[in-house]
Amino acid sequence: MNIAIIGYGYWGPNLVRNFSSLSNCSLKLVIDGRQERLKIAQNSYPTIEISTNTDDAFKRTDIDIVVIATPVFTHFEFAKKALEAGKHVLIEKPMTSSVAEAEILIELAAKKKKKLMVDHTFLYTPAVQKMKELIIKGDIGKVNYFDSTRINLGLFQPDVNVLWDLAPHDLSILNYLSDDIPYSVNATGISHLKNGIENIAYLTMNYSSDMIAHFNCSWSSPVKLRTMLVGGSKKMMVYDDTEPTEKVKLYDTGYSVNSDEDRKQIYIDYRLGDIFIPKLKNTEALSGMANDFISSILEDRDPLSSASLGINVVKILEAAQQSIKQNGKEIKL
Repeated sequence: MNIAIIGYGYWGPNLVRNFSSLSNCSLKLVIDGRQERLKIAQNSYPTIEISTNTDDAFKRTDIDIVVIATPVFTHFEFAKKALEAGKHVLIEKPMTSSVAEAEILIELAAKKKKKLMVDHTFLYTPAVQKMKELIIKGDIGKVNYFDSTRINLGLFQPDVNVLWDLAPHDLSILNYLSDDIPYSVNATGISHLKNGIENIAYLTMNYSSDMIAHFNCSWSSPVKLRTMLVGGSKKMMVYDDTEPTEKVKLYDTGYSVNSDEDRKQIYIDYRLGDIFIPKLKNTEALSGMANDFISSILEDRDPLSSASLGINVVKILEAAQQSIKQNGKEIKL
């Protein structure tokens, strides 16, 4: 199968590097509107064809797969053209700018019998895979809360707010780790540039169970933090993506509740135990993502980062945007 990659900006070079190293497909074409970017691509990969015309990815009969690594507002147009032309499609996160667009693409992919996948790379990291394993084994018990912080200084995006830019990573991880489905969201945010694009935002997801999830996203932080807390009924996990090696820590920490019916009081017993640091595989997440995409086509199965997961992320982002514009109003999903 021959691949065309549209976009050789920030993320495109990583995709080119990984897909060009796979043995079960061939990276044929790289497309970008900027000649200076194409020159860099050709210097690094002399055998790969280059073009400034995106239609080459759709019209050429020797292209079987189109990978889209362009700004969010272009995802729907390019993916729709690729699917209509009978190509398998991989789109960068978030999948589209709206739920309506995502639904059209999913329906079109089913009609054309082509694979449609979203590149939620974090699902393929050894750290997230280990967290999933610990949850399945029951090590932390029932998941009670999920608290994510993804903040840094910049990069301010011109077309989407900070939630659309940063939250897809952690929303996809939560979707992967937990089977609970939220029924509503509340979100608040502010634009310090006064352009209507929020650079700081907070998102809370509400569940019918006693689980709760919270996300803190910012382009205006003096420090870079990439932390995630997963609290269970037995133990708690901390995932710190900025750690070079010890990214996941399992804390034998928790509490139990005892009540005194006569006094109508509640007593809390706290437990502070050991910290377990699991060994993680030394594999590149993007390589795992690329392999999963190609394998899903060859084996005719859904990939881990499927289109259904992609649209779930977009549903939450769209609802969060509505909530922000209505000063934190609860929006049903």
